[in-house]
Amino acid sequence: MIDLAKGAWPPAPIETDRLVLRAPEARDRSALVELFASPEVGAHLGGPRPRAEIERSMPGVPERRPGRFVVALGSATIGQVTLTRAVEHPSPAAVGKLDLGYLFLPHAWGHGYAAEACAAALAWRAAVLPGEPVVLTTRTANVRSMRLAARLGFTEVERFEAYGAEQWLGILLE
Repeated sequence: MIDLAKGAWPPAPIETDRLVLRAPEARDRSALVELFASPEVGAHLGGPRPRAEIERSMPGVPERRPGRFVVALGSATIGQVTLTRAVEHPSPAAVGKLDLGYLFLPHAWGHGYAAEACAAALAWRAAVLPGEPVVLTTRTANVRSMRLAARLGFTEVERFEAYGAEQWLGILLE
């Protein structure tokens, strides 16, 4: 199994036309608390977590780990993109592969930021771990996420039930 942290972590910030992907910093904490407590975001993840619980558990500097990028638009944190090794997953087809995840604050939806940030994270992965397959899981009811997966080049592997809803698993093999 290839180590995700093969390159230096964190890498230099990744800049796109509009965004910066970088390691989390203390200034991101409030936006990340808002992200994880958001009812709109939580609707696609089985429900939001209680804000008080997130406030208690999140350190002053949010966790920095290989593959976790905060997404900033100017000076504002608008979301995060993660590439993590799927050690445990409801689908055996995903176990051991890199798993792309993304969450954005609702005010950032509909502007193409998720596509731009995910494409940048996937390009970083291609440079650090060339040829490593990536999986993406989303609820089939999350139409926007299904469209984004297709736009990024993921192809369906399977559909399965988990977390009380039908899930879609796609793979990117480039």
